[in-house]
Amino acid sequence: MNGKAAAPGAETSGDGYLPAHGNGGYRVRHYDLDLDYRIGPNRLSATAVLTCEATQALSRLTLDFGEFRVSRVLVEGKPAKYVRRGLKLQVKPARSVPSGTVFEVEIRYAGNPKPVGTRWGDIGWDELTDGALVASQPVGAPSWFPCNDHPADKASYRLSVATSSPYLVAATGNLVSRYQSASTAKWVFERPEPTSTYLMSVQIGRYEDLELSEGAWVPEIVVDRPGGVVQRAAVPPRLRRAFERDFGRQGRMMDALEEWFGPYPFGEYVVVVTDDDLDDPIEAQGMAIFGANHVDGKRTHERLVVHELAHQWFGNSLTVADWQHIWLNEGFATYTEWLWSPLAGGESTEALARAWHARMRAKPADVTIGDPGVARMFDERVYKRGGLTLHALRGEMGDPAFFALVKAWAVENRHAAVTTGEFVALAEAYAGRSLRGFFSAWLERVELPSL
Repeated sequence: MNGKAAAPGAETSGDGYLPAHGNGGYRVRHYDLDLDYRIGPNRLSATAVLTCEATQALSRLTLDFGEFRVSRVLVEGKPAKYVRRGLKLQVKPARSVPSGTVFEVEIRYAGNPKPVGTRWGDIGWDELTDGALVASQPVGAPSWFPCNDHPADKASYRLSVATSSPYLVAATGNLVSRYQSASTAKWVFERPEPTSTYLMSVQIGRYEDLELSEGAWVPEIVVDRPGGVVQRAAVPPRLRRAFERDFGRQGRMMDALEEWFGPYPFGEYVVVVTDDDLDDPIEAQGMAIFGANHVDGKRTHERLVVHELAHQWFGNSLTVADWQHIWLNEGFATYTEWLWSPLAGGESTEALARAWHARMRAKPADVTIGDPGVARMFDERVYKRGGLTLHALRGEMGDPAFFALVKAWAVENRHAAVTTGEFVALAEAYAGRSLRGFFSAWLERVELPSL
């Protein structure tokens, strides 16, 4: 135990914005989740096995977990004591876990999954009119599985979902098998890349399974596409024709983003369109979820299509080390919209940047996007000023150095947790000079700098 007595792991993450989510004393290396979901009664029965590594000598560890009935907890195969305290599950192993030890925690549970109530509304596992979805950003993961719910604690996953066979299941991971009986189908997915808890997702509905193959959506599943990224979709049959037009340029988007940001960071990209309306699209690891209201056959919401695709690099592969740095997610996704626009026959990147600069200048100057505060994490100004920061940086550095920087940022930090300070340091390396004054003006002050 490195000479230190075992002690309980912290019940907070240390995150400056959302400290109640996430815990200390251990990291999760792998989640193995077996889910059995009954759609009508919204009933989930599940077993979760977490492979963890102790970062201290542990007499007790705490997990973030929703309001389920827990029937069994094992640590290294031996029964462990446990107690619930709000959205925390405290687990006391029969014997303390030495620091540096890799150990397994198994939890069997059941109940009616429901979203976690937050300042942004209900987040997590939610019922659709006919099916279910998961939208976990930023703290909804405990609504369906026990976890260490902090973005920096990234792990691999195996996820199996059994449900009624007429329903399609799309989950964040590569589909490795599907078993079907008369009334039930079991879908098994693997997510080998390090993944944050909030980016894991399950989507269940009466969807058609489509694949983007050679520029056209066809109803086939192609397991191996050596010529490019596997791109699939789960779409209500009534929306298929409109979807084909609205997402028809996604293949070109993928090519453009790979040119700007380096290789797509996952094994596949799956788009889900629910049969219900959604306020906003939802990002997940290797997946994006749109509402029926985002599909009209007129490409009205094409900027959202490229925005969510950009999150696969910025937000999903590169995940913020804590929520203070959220401009790195949303600023890059917003700027990607502006980069894509002229390729799709729309306004130039420069015109969009100047238009949004004028709109942001008309708003109150009371947000520093480098540290906006928890109440303003998802403020429009974090998104748009984030995009403007990148456009201004491009002007400061010049195109060759700027695009070399953003590709290096995405490639060198693939599947890592990142901070603003790391981005600033890399930008200065590519600029060959200090950019302290530039980033201080754009990220640390409330006044909007000129372009």
